Amino acid sequence: MKDYTLFTPAELGSVALENRIVMAPMTRCRAIGNVPNELMAKYYQQRSGAGLILTEGTSPSPNGLGYARIPGIFSLQQVEGWKKTTSAVHKGGGKIFVQLMHTGRISHPLNMSEGSQILAPSAVKAAGQMWTDAKMLQDFPVPEEMTAEELYHTKTEYVVAAKNAMNAGFDGVELHGANGYLLEQFLSPVSNIRKDNYGGNIENRCRFVIEVVTAVAEAIGKGKTGVRLSPYGVASDMPPYPEIDATYKYLAEQLNNLGIAYIHLVDHSAMGAPIVPMELKKLIRNIFKNTIILSGGYDKERAEADIQSGLGDLVAFGRPFINNPDLVERLKNNWSLSQDLHMDLFYTADEKGYTDYPFYKP
Repeated sequence: MKDYTLFTPAELGSVALENRIVMAPMTRCRAIGNVPNELMAKYYQQRSGAGLILTEGTSPSPNGLGYARIPGIFSLQQVEGWKKTTSAVHKGGGKIFVQLMHTGRISHPLNMSEGSQILAPSAVKAAGQMWTDAKMLQDFPVPEEMTAEELYHTKTEYVVAAKNAMNAGFDGVELHGANGYLLEQFLSPVSNIRKDNYGGNIENRCRFVIEVVTAVAEAIGKGKTGVRLSPYGVASDMPPYPEIDATYKYLAEQLNNLGIAYIHLVDHSAMGAPIVPMELKKLIRNIFKNTIILSGGYDKERAEADIQSGLGDLVAFGRPFINNPDLVERLKNNWSLSQDLHMDLFYTADEKGYTDYPFYKP
C-alpha cells in the first residue's frame, strides 16, 4: 500500500501538481465560432482546485471540428482566447493541459468551415447521428480515406497545435486517443481497413498514434505530453474486436519507450460500455513506468483505494465536477456533493448549467 492519498502532491512529468485529483476532459460546446471565451475561462477557474484540469476536446485542425461549438487551437484568435483560461486557472493555483481532439469521421459538414474535409483512416461510415445547430440531428457521412500527404499534414497540425498550446500558457498537452476519434480510429481494425503500413496488423494500426505522440513530445517535451486511451470503449461506433488486449499491450510498450508523462486510461463501463478487464489495467500499469491517470465513474473511496494499491497515480473525475465546481474541497472535507445536475444543459451555449452551479455553503 502507498502512503499517499488523493490530496497529496504529485509530479506529472515536468509538472508539479497540488493534489492527485484530475478534472476529466468534457465537451461543453460553449466556444462560439470555435473560439475560447471569457465564459469558458470562468468555468475552468471555478474548478482550479483540481490538481490538474484537462480541457474539453480541442481541435488541432479545421478538419477536426466535428461537433458544434467546440474550440480549436489552430488559429491566432483561438490561442489568444485560450490565454484567458490558462491565466485564470493559474491564478486559481491549478495546472491545465489542453486535450487535442481531432474527431476524424465523427463529424458533419454543417459543423465545419468551408474547405474542410472529414478525414479518417478508411472510408468507413460510423453508425449514428451528429447534432448540428443548422439542421439538428444528421447522419454521419462517409469520411475520406486519408492519403499519405494528409497523414503527414495532420501530424504537422498536431505539432503546431501543441506549440500553440505552449504559447497559450498551457502546462502540457493530452492527445485524445480514445472515445472513437481520429487516433483511436487508426487503432481499431473495424474503422481502419487500410492496406498500407498504417493498417492491417497491430504494429501498423498503432503506427500513426505513435508517430503523432513522438512528434508532439519532440516539439514540446515528453514531460508535458500525455495520451488518453479507452480500450473496450464503444463510444462513436467502436465495437470490440478480438485483439484489443494485444493492441493496447503493444501501444503501452511503445509509449513507455517514448518516456511521455502519462497514460490516461478510461473505463467507460459506468456509462454502459464493456468493463476494462482488471488484468489489462494491471498489465498497462506494469508496462508503463510513468504516471497512470485512471478515469471512469470514480467516487472518493474507490479513487483512494486504486491510488493506494498502485493501480494508478492520479484519478480523473468527470460529471461530479460539472455541478460541484469546488469538488476537491468537498471531497477533502467530506462535504456532501450536489446531486442537482442539469443534463439537458450539458451542450447548450450559455452560462446556464455551466458556470451557475453553487459552491458549498457549510
